[in-house]
Amino acid sequence: MSGSEKKNAALRAHCAVACAMAAVLMPAAGCKKEAAPETEVTVQAEHPVQGAISAQVVADAVLAPVAQGAIEPRITAPVKRFYVQRGAHVKAGELLATLENNDLTAAVMDSKGAYIAAQAAYATTTKAQVPEDTLKAESDLAQAKANLELSQSIVKSRKQLFAEGAIPGRDLDTAEAELVQAQAAYDTAAKHLDSLRGVSRAAALQAAQGNLTAARGKYDGAEAQLSYSEIRSPMDGVVTDRPLFAGETAAAGAPLITVMDTSILIAKAHIAQSLAQQLKVGGEAQVLVPGRGGPVAAKVSLVSPALDAGSTTVEVWVRIANQSGALKVGTPVKVSLSAAGVADAWKIPGSAVLTAEDGSKSVMVVGTDGAAHRKPVTLGITDGKDVQVLGGLAPSDQVITGGAYGLEEGTKVKVGPAGSDVASGGGN
Repeated sequence: MSGSEKKNAALRAHCAVACAMAAVLMPAAGCKKEAAPETEVTVQAEHPVQGAISAQVVADAVLAPVAQGAIEPRITAPVKRFYVQRGAHVKAGELLATLENNDLTAAVMDSKGAYIAAQAAYATTTKAQVPEDTLKAESDLAQAKANLELSQSIVKSRKQLFAEGAIPGRDLDTAEAELVQAQAAYDTAAKHLDSLRGVSRAAALQAAQGNLTAARGKYDGAEAQLSYSEIRSPMDGVVTDRPLFAGETAAAGAPLITVMDTSILIAKAHIAQSLAQQLKVGGEAQVLVPGRGGPVAAKVSLVSPALDAGSTTVEVWVRIANQSGALKVGTPVKVSLSAAGVADAWKIPGSAVLTAEDGSKSVMVVGTDGAAHRKPVTLGITDGKDVQVLGGLAPSDQVITGGAYGLEEGTKVKVGPAGSDVASGGGN
């Protein structure tokens, strides 16, 4: 072996001895290493409190007017004149527009003339013709009666004269024939008067009344057609749509002017049946409108008695005062509805509740050992801020309300105000 080879072998042996000594000494050095200080987390905590709580149901909704009318003309005619523009405030019965109506005005005049003539004919029939006919029939009956009585007396006297031989038999026969004729004339006059009183007079009056009624009906119909050419507002409100201009033809049955009563708005929401059962008409509500600083106070005005066929939800209306007109129809909003409440409930902030993947609920509490411990809880209703505790907590428990997220079981904690250091060394 050369000198350089001897030198390299000695160096390798020295390195092997050094590595072996290091392996033996390193565990000993590890045992002497000082333990790291235990971490302490700053959290916020409070005890459960007892008081009233009401469930809050939050849902999306859209603002709608409390009343609206899409006014449709009942006749087809060109628009003669508009009296309002979009945005105009109108009163119930106010004239909004007129349609061309010259032909309808002429029809009214024609039917009015016919009605006046029918009135005159009715007056003539009831006050002149029928009374005159009755009077004449009574006069004819009286004359026929007088002739009959005269014929009877003549026959009586001639019978006596014939018996005495003072007159020939043909004179008696002539008198008796005249009596028969007088009796027939009397019977005819009596029947005519009875018929006139019982049938003819009533029929004449009915005919006159029928003609008058028919003429009045045609006159009223013509006036109605003329009134259809005047478009009036059905309510107090604001004009929100007016699609045509003067001169354009308005079609019967097509909206000409839309008027909405926006002094009160309705937020219409669809809510699950289980939640809707907790609501009642007159209940308190709040409406959150985009762009407004705070919620708007409202009331529940309708809880539909039937499910929506398409979504199996319940339609709920929330009534909002809008006299200022600041809220606009069609705005999407959120409604918060006060549902069933508990007057004397134990409650904690909703921020303290932890939800597991399986849906179970729990909270972290500060134990007597100064560490955080998880407690399963049973919860009730929530008002969006606090939640009712039905079981799992005692009034003396300190529930961690801030800083519990990601906190492990047994972690040392200290209670402090929000914004404090979240972790610090163990030595104080």
